[in-house]
Amino acid sequence: MPHDHSHDFDGASAAYRRALIAVIVLNGALFFVEMTAGALAGSRALQADALDFGADALTYALSLAVIGRALTTRAWVARLKGVSLALMGLWVLGSALYDMLAPGVPRAEVMGAVGLAALAANVASVLILMRWRDGDSNVRSVWLCSRNDAIGNIAVMGAAVAVAALNSGWPDLVVAVGMAGLFLSSSVQILRRAGHEIAHGH
Repeated sequence: MPHDHSHDFDGASAAYRRALIAVIVLNGALFFVEMTAGALAGSRALQADALDFGADALTYALSLAVIGRALTTRAWVARLKGVSLALMGLWVLGSALYDMLAPGVPRAEVMGAVGLAALAANVASVLILMRWRDGDSNVRSVWLCSRNDAIGNIAVMGAAVAVAALNSGWPDLVVAVGMAGLFLSSSVQILRRAGHEIAHGH
């Protein structure tokens, strides 16, 4: 079995480094696109997805920086990612709950168009990283974040259709809450594995 497929793969291969750089560029570009579009459209779901792109670009850069370092170093970086995911999930959840007091109607056409572009970028990222979906906590966290992005984009597009059909902002808020839950769930997975690696060194 090739080393890249090992559950203990630490990212130390030229192919993985190239893949990670490509995904960092994609995530950074989509952060700016979605954050701008989310503000213009008044969509919490788009803003949540944009925040995820931005956080991913930063944490993927950290992942790239610690490839080849000691396991505990990589695990501490993964732990940082887990904490950032948790904070992001709590922010999105709090913002969505606040907006539920007086929900507006976001621009469905902007949500749909930007969501489609983001989905294309995320499907590309997932395909690029597919062969490295298993590995240590650092490698695993990259895969989970990319998977979350793709799921989030599909949900945003679904929300756009529902917003247009119902002329209501509630679908947007429901999707934002769901994405917050996904962030928190992934955070728990990453923190558990990182904690195990820090405690046991494997």
